[in-house]
Amino acid sequence: MTREELVGQIFKKKSFLCVGLDVDLNKVPAHILNEEDPIFAFNKQIIDATAPYCVAYKPNLAFYEAYGVKGLVSFEKTVKYIQENYPEQFIIADAKRGDIGNTSKMYAQTFFGEYKVDALTVAPYMGEDSVVPFINYESEKKPWVILLALTSNKGSYDFQQTMDINGCRLFEKVIKKSQEWGTPENMMYVVGATRGELFKDIRRVAPEHFLLVPGVGAQGGSLKDVCQYGITKDCGLLVNSSRGIIFADSTENFANVAAEKAKELQMQMEEELKKL
Repeated sequence: MTREELVGQIFKKKSFLCVGLDVDLNKVPAHILNEEDPIFAFNKQIIDATAPYCVAYKPNLAFYEAYGVKGLVSFEKTVKYIQENYPEQFIIADAKRGDIGNTSKMYAQTFFGEYKVDALTVAPYMGEDSVVPFINYESEKKPWVILLALTSNKGSYDFQQTMDINGCRLFEKVIKKSQEWGTPENMMYVVGATRGELFKDIRRVAPEHFLLVPGVGAQGGSLKDVCQYGITKDCGLLVNSSRGIIFADSTENFANVAAEKAKELQMQMEEELKKL
């Protein structure tokens, strides 16, 4: 999916919601566990219920790899189901890969060649040669790379916000340097929703790039703050909600409740888009 197509979907659906498919079998409704493939069965119902209200899905690989080969089969089935039934949806594999060049090439082949997702989250710590193989991967559709920039976890203060002698914080340096490798057409940044006014600093160094924003809802991030400081003329945001949608109910009505929660966020996003 190109940037133009993504922006088109955002304004068509009046939403910039990304639903995180972080399936924990300890949290799904009990009746789902009776299914042959409970992860896929759960995802299928969530996807069918929330597709009208979102523009993207983000399965987190940790929640699939934890179940071994069966989990990876569930991941692949989930991706194919979205591609075949909701081709307008932007699919992000949240795998946080990033290694030396040859290894990154193989990761790129896995996600862009085998699974054919639209985007992959990548850890930029090892520098240019660990990121560029993802950006340069040759495929029918140009892939997106989403670099970890400023995350919402407590440990982000250990490194990401440390400052050099010139007053430049590490997350700012990552964003500035990485713009030599990719463009707003193929690279995004992960910025946690709990960072509030720091979105102003992000936008000073990355005024045009899309931001993938986790942390709204269960993690306490404010959609209003994210939009106040981070939204751009063509939106420039994908706001992710996982637990707040997919685990909002634990009964057989879980999919309908998930749809309600997704619609609530979509309606708030519609109001924000009207301000542009």
